[in-house]
Amino acid sequence: MSAPSRPDWATIPNLVTLLRFALLAPVCVLLLDGPATLAVVLMLVWASTDWVDGLLARALDQTSRTGAIIDPIADRVGLAAIVLSLAVAGLLPWAALVIIVVVDVAMVVLATGAALGGRISVSWLGKIRTFVLMSAVFLLVAVAAWWPSLIPAAQALLWGGVVLHVLSGADYILRARRAPAAAAAEAAPPSPR
Repeated sequence: MSAPSRPDWATIPNLVTLLRFALLAPVCVLLLDGPATLAVVLMLVWASTDWVDGLLARALDQTSRTGAIIDPIADRVGLAAIVLSLAVAGLLPWAALVIIVVVDVAMVVLATGAALGGRISVSWLGKIRTFVLMSAVFLLVAVAAWWPSLIPAAQALLWGGVVLHVLSGADYILRARRAPAAAAAEAAPPSPR
């Protein structure tokens, strides 16, 4: 007798990703009130769930198609909401917010089909971008709460993350645009040469 298989969505890593969504509202409200210790702690928990869900998926052999879809959505929605909160609070230049949102919208419009179809996957540049951008946002909140004189340094790191975001977004879009052509070329019969 074989064990019943679980639905694709029913995994511990997906539960952690849902926790990331649930933490988003309290984090943003606290940021709008002005960064304080509780905002820093919740922001750290929120950001760590991105690492924890991937670690659990691999360690528990619970990778899933649902997780592959909702994890990057949680990243994008969360980052946009937190960056918006920081811009409203006056800690982040609006230009950084606009660039992040425009790149995310471009990736959704131009690369989602290829990503969902499995023709492109997460790149190392994308992983580095996410780490730098999330770290910079976390550090910006922490220094705003505890060391306001360091806000310009945290903002400089954030701009580095924004540059990586643009480069990573361009990379995803280019790979998505090439993916259908590459798939069609592989499916074509060999050249008679």
